Amino acid sequence: MSRPANLKYSPTHEWVRVEGDIAVVGITDYAVAELSDLAFVDLPEKGTVAEKDTRFGEIESTKSVSDLIAPVSGEIIEVNADVVEDLEKISSSPYDQGWMVRIRMSSPAELDTLLSAEDYEAHLKSEEH
Repeated sequence: MSRPANLKYSPTHEWVRVEGDIAVVGITDYAVAELSDLAFVDLPEKGTVAEKDTRFGEIESTKSVSDLIAPVSGEIIEVNADVVEDLEKISSSPYDQGWMVRIRMSSPAELDTLLSAEDYEAHLKSEEH
């Protein structure tokens, strides 16, 4: 799967789609593949304040539990209840139906610290070595 070039990526395998001052956040196809069989996702409640580089939830598979790390700071204004009910949306459509939260960014400049699709590819290659 090619990764959308219009998204920003974190080294911890979350992606961000920017819609004005809103950051739509999910996990990458790489993270989905590494986790394998998804079993559970725990997402925060609407109104929760996320801080960049801190845990905002967790995702479990049959083989591991991983923290979801906020790529930007701000208030969570929407949670995708569909993915909580149907984890297959994350697996089959990580960049579209599989989004997890929408964050109203408190510091849009934080986007500058995230990776482009090309830089994320390079990051993945460096992790393999």
